Amino acid sequence: MGHMNTIFLVLVSVFITKEALAAQHVVGGSQGWDASTDFNSWVSGQTFKVGDQLAFKYTSGLHSVVELGSESAYKNCNIGSAVNSMNTGSDVVKLNKPGTRYFACGTLGHCGQGMKVKITTVSAGNAPASTSSSSSSTTTSSAASASLTFVFPLVLTYCIFSHFSFF
Repeated sequence: MGHMNTIFLVLVSVFITKEALAAQHVVGGSQGWDASTDFNSWVSGQTFKVGDQLAFKYTSGLHSVVELGSESAYKNCNIGSAVNSMNTGSDVVKLNKPGTRYFACGTLGHCGQGMKVKITTVSAGNAPASTSSSSSSTTTSSAASASLTFVFPLVLTYCIFSHFSFF
């Protein structure tokens, strides 16, 4: 039975560590989801990995977020073909698989004025190093990631071996 507890604790720790390393990207950085934000510049400084989240922060009633199903709909601002629509002012989208997703403001005319963003998500293990010198729009930092990656498993291993008898 002790081995089952150990296996369970190890699996839980792996899951917790993976979730803790996921980043939440505030779309548009400090300006948020706003018509004055240059989303192409913002995206160019970001790396989106499977498990990360997008946080759309905006004034509800003034803006909204629609997810478009194709690049064509994105390029042409065809918000009528939305596959998902959000309007709370604080919407979170989980990036659960690699690939490209397209988002735009659902308010008439805003997409055509540039209020849209194309997000390409990579597998967590294949993510390129970020070229951005700023992490203001991402809630995790490399120091926090490093400590979670290396310190947490060491502490967990110590706790397991100090509280369970294996022999």
